[in-house]
Amino acid sequence: MRRILKSGIALVISLMLFLSGLLPWLPTAPAFAEETTTPNIIVIMADDVGWFNLSAYNDGMMGYRTPNIDRIAEEGIRFTDAYAENSCTAGRAAFITGQSPGRTGLTKVGLPGSDLGLSTEDITLAEILKEQGYATGQFGKNHLGDRDEFLPTNHGFEEFYGNLYHLNSEEEPENPDYPGGIDGDYVKKYGPKGVLHSYDTRVEGAPKTVAEAKDLHYSLVSEHPCIDDASLSYKVDELDEDDPDFEGPVGHQVICNTGALLSAP
Repeated sequence: MRRILKSGIALVISLMLFLSGLLPWLPTAPAFAEETTTPNIIVIMADDVGWFNLSAYNDGMMGYRTPNIDRIAEEGIRFTDAYAENSCTAGRAAFITGQSPGRTGLTKVGLPGSDLGLSTEDITLAEILKEQGYATGQFGKNHLGDRDEFLPTNHGFEEFYGNLYHLNSEEEPENPDYPGGIDGDYVKKYGPKGVLHSYDTRVEGAPKTVAEAKDLHYSLVSEHPCIDDASLSYKVDELDEDDPDFEGPVGHQVICNTGALLSAP
């Protein structure tokens, strides 16, 4: 019987992908991906989602269901005891290294430009799996330091596409109250610029320049769109609990993308 380990759902989403026998940046990768007994691993981590927000844990007491995440619990393992630091940086560092915040030194929310970040002395999950032949990638928020030495691609990930810190990269010019709107001069000068696409160029076959990478197709990012036009404040009487995809007001983007991942071939 195959068991799926359900990671803790820690609203900023981050995906960590560990694919067996697959190089994700090569357009022809599916053609040479061989069947293997080694499982592919997907870690979904989100900020600001409490354990009691998930119906797999709250037994209906929140008045809504989270069926996509519940499916992971039903088909795998649901952990009932966990110990974690509540801030973004400390929790993410503890997960990726298996070390307590006291050992990593990352006990608070990291700030831009800080010289405190993920240490080379702390081996990451990505580095361990890479030694076992996995291709590794991380997509979304990192928040373990924004200096070059702290990049995910310096700590076991072969590809990273996301942002390093949330407050200076996750503004939303699409919102109607953003100064000047999405097409204004303000967003051109001061809009969010924190999204980064990096590679570990030490890996054979990885793009070495932007020119080499610009025409590649990143299906993990583009093939699973999540339309989120919902208000930040949900009204209970407007929620359709009979909708099979209804997930309640807990992290709409997180839940929608979880469903997309589970339905992917």
